[in-house]
Amino acid sequence: MPVPIPRQRAIPAVESGQAQAESPCDGPAEQSATDASAAAPRTPDTAGNTTDKAGNTTDKVENNTAHTNLTLLLIEDDPAGSPIVPDMLDQAGKPIRVRTARNLTEAGRLLTDDVHCILLDLALPAPGGSDPDDELAVLKHVLKLAPRHAVLALTASGDAERGAEAVRVGAQDYLFRDELDGRLLSRAIRYAVERKRSESAERRLAEGRLRAQENRRLERGLLPTPLLDGSPLRFAARYRPGRSRALLGGDFYDVVRTPDGTVHAMIGDVCGHGPDEAALGVELRIAWRALTLAGLCGDQLLGTLQQVLEHERADDEIFATLCTVDIAPDGRRAGLCLAGHPSPLLARPGKPARLLPYDNNGPALGLLPGARWPRMQVELGAEWSLMLYTDGLIEGHVGEGRERLGQDGMTEMVRRQIAEGLRGERLLRAAVNEVRDLNGGELTDDVAVLLLDRVP
Repeated sequence: MPVPIPRQRAIPAVESGQAQAESPCDGPAEQSATDASAAAPRTPDTAGNTTDKAGNTTDKVENNTAHTNLTLLLIEDDPAGSPIVPDMLDQAGKPIRVRTARNLTEAGRLLTDDVHCILLDLALPAPGGSDPDDELAVLKHVLKLAPRHAVLALTASGDAERGAEAVRVGAQDYLFRDELDGRLLSRAIRYAVERKRSESAERRLAEGRLRAQENRRLERGLLPTPLLDGSPLRFAARYRPGRSRALLGGDFYDVVRTPDGTVHAMIGDVCGHGPDEAALGVELRIAWRALTLAGLCGDQLLGTLQQVLEHERADDEIFATLCTVDIAPDGRRAGLCLAGHPSPLLARPGKPARLLPYDNNGPALGLLPGARWPRMQVELGAEWSLMLYTDGLIEGHVGEGRERLGQDGMTEMVRRQIAEGLRGERLLRAAVNEVRDLNGGELTDDVAVLLLDRVP
């Protein structure tokens, strides 16, 4: 039969166990106990949630259950207006309030934030455009209308199969129309609300895990894959982002070998620790690789990278430090450019590890327009290890005081570890772990370290 058009009513719902006479005077009495809590500034989103000024988002159903007695929306086609819902009490002994809608149109108007559960008569006429053979069309419509609300299906005693199917489709439970009593219905409402809350929490947890997995896959894909095919040099790297639960920070590095046999290595650090800085670091790394493979190096390369940074950064105060090394095909010498970055550490057999010269250190990228970065020539020798690192490795504290490890402390630490026979991955792992232990816990800054070894 056609859906009846609801009469204009002065109050949005009946707040008792029986239908009441309509009266304009009933409007103020209709205000629920949740009005005071709802007075705090909150805005609804498209999913039916509320967000406060602090940015905390809560399902609209869960938002009220802890502060007010329960409200039930009964959607039931009863032209005679005879009550089918008995008086009910919630777990605290407070009366469960009932609103009555005689059709889906009226239900949509009465479905406000303080409704916690819907009791739906499955015999209600299906909405227009539904499949006439679908016995649960009205339930599916309500589930779309109120995806965050608990729903109880109401059916005839001999129609248990339809009730079970309603639960499979999305209702929290089903009840028989002619077996309703206050105690049974009160318990069913509380159960449905808690079950819906649990389902919502599980859904959000699953969505959060899925987003975390996707983020990890994305970040792993953004980490560099060294291009060293054909080079006799050995490569090792360690990376530890400062952001909690992140795989990628503002530090970045890369190593590539060009067709002439030159091995180019780079390490850099974008100021800051957020996802924007991490994204900018990835952009700079990819730009560096492309420019290096295109034949640029030294001052020309860094000047172009500065242009990339200036165009991509979100704020004019963001800058990046950078260290680039280009190792000759014979592996005995290298060119070094520093843009506000710590100088690499060189270790050779029979000689103490030392820092490479940094007298011609240029400014960090993004600080001075038109800056220049001189390229220094460095003799490496026949056998060596070259360690490039970001300042996260040297700015950790030593003990409980304010003293930091610094470059001198790091140099002494690496000298000792090399003397103990550590090389490659083992050396980097030991260095990062010892710096963390000296700091008394996890480092707050990103740490990136890469090591190139030449063994004749």
